[in-house]
Amino acid sequence: MSETVLIPGGRDVRATLDTAAGDGGGVGGDANDGSRADSVVVACPPHPQHGGHRGDERLTAASDALTGRGIDCLRFDYGDWDEGYGESTDADNAVAWAVEHYERVGLFGFSFGGTVALVTAASRPGLAGVCALAPTARLNPDADAVAALDDLVDLGVPARILYATRDSTADWEPVVERAEELGIETEAFESDHFFVGRSGDVGDSAAAFLGPRLRDDP
Repeated sequence: MSETVLIPGGRDVRATLDTAAGDGGGVGGDANDGSRADSVVVACPPHPQHGGHRGDERLTAASDALTGRGIDCLRFDYGDWDEGYGESTDADNAVAWAVEHYERVGLFGFSFGGTVALVTAASRPGLAGVCALAPTARLNPDADAVAALDDLVDLGVPARILYATRDSTADWEPVVERAEELGIETEAFESDHFFVGRSGDVGDSAAAFLGPRLRDDP
């Protein structure tokens, strides 16, 4: 089940909330009344100027895997292009909405969105975890995914970096190198940047990492 959510803030940001299988759906119910999941992952799309949007197949694959595990997923579109600054604000506002409505919140993002997810998580203590798929090293001069990894470690926010060994699109190497130095989980896929034919695999990997951190699984 899915519904449209308008994210509060100064920009026009709209999202799709996919509710977990077996839940009643809807954001109006109490988190503990059984009407919906008590955990959600905010999913950040790839670069909006290159066609990135909330319906991206890597985001929907992650959402399918998460909802199958009893976790909701909020996939949002960025507002008007703002060189990565406004887009980071959009993600933070989406997380703020999620924190207000759920007990536990995680982040996922692909490509540009992976970097947005890392940078956003680095300023949000208390998140259950963040998983970035093929993140690029920077959004803009003030948003550095490599530096964000150090902040995540300091905050104690669990992270996993997923990347493609044949990715010649994103500048992912510095992110993976720093993650491995810090002991942050990484996983390589034999694929190109777009994970052609592997969307289900990367969605399952993201859900396998985030799932236990968003539910009461051992």
